[in-house]
Amino acid sequence: MLRRAGLGLLVGAVLMAPAGASAGPALVFEPYNGTVFYAEDPDAPWFPASLTKLMTAYVTFQALKEGTVKPDTKVVCSQNATLQAPSKLGLPVGGEITLDVALKVLIVKSANDVAVMIAETVAGSEEAFVGRMNEAARRLNMTRTSFANPHGLPNDNQYSSARDLAKLARAIIIEFPEHADLFTVTQVQVGKRVMRTHNGLLVNYPGADGMKTGFICDSGFNVVASATREGRKLVAIVLGEPSTASRRERAVDLLDNGFKRYFWKSLFGTSLDGLAIQASLSDGPTHLKDSVCGVSKPKATRKRTVIRKAKPKTK
Repeated sequence: MLRRAGLGLLVGAVLMAPAGASAGPALVFEPYNGTVFYAEDPDAPWFPASLTKLMTAYVTFQALKEGTVKPDTKVVCSQNATLQAPSKLGLPVGGEITLDVALKVLIVKSANDVAVMIAETVAGSEEAFVGRMNEAARRLNMTRTSFANPHGLPNDNQYSSARDLAKLARAIIIEFPEHADLFTVTQVQVGKRVMRTHNGLLVNYPGADGMKTGFICDSGFNVVASATREGRKLVAIVLGEPSTASRRERAVDLLDNGFKRYFWKSLFGTSLDGLAIQASLSDGPTHLKDSVCGVSKPKATRKRTVIRKAKPKTK
């Protein structure tokens, strides 16, 4: 059984969990100072699914900053890109769009073929780009993360954790504020085709301004959700929910309670790096395929958290 790090700043927070099971990993924090307001199984290894594309965007932002590519750089569809499973843009071999449009399609449509197109454009090959992703993860101290592809399709060597994804979200927000608007885009048009976001929070949660959803059967429904109210920004990480509805509801609960209980100076001063390590990597990521995509899906049931004192970091 994984231990939980329940930080007593979210009083009576209502969370969602599959019936008969513990809620999946979750975390809510303030990105500018790294203060964590609530964390549950923050280090449990998990399949990130399309949350992977946040790192794809991050590495691309680095290339744009370095000037090796530009927003109007042509991104060409290769044979390799066409072989990716949906979600896809579906360009033919040789079809092209600009990098600026490709990034919008990556985040809004979550197109796996476009993730490969971007990777090949930025680094010359998908393999080289994945190398950059892992280098970036190491630099960001994402110690429980490994990337094997730029899109998040199933691969046992592709995993992360709520804490590591929080570190990535924080890096994007702090290092690349000029790209913040990318994560607020709710639809993008390529030719006559209009594609809309999978992140419903952007259209119905006050203050929502990012970032990315993700789903494969083995991961369940994931989201990194950010919102800003009265100048205060919070980011919630939700992993392993059984449906889009429960994913949204849990993210809303975390953000709502975070804003209600927000303190500029945390009572415990717990940071992303200060949380005690909560899980071992030895067993690998949890596989949810049977419960999430099987014949019988679990129903979401409400449960309440209790106030707990922060646990000291263990050696």
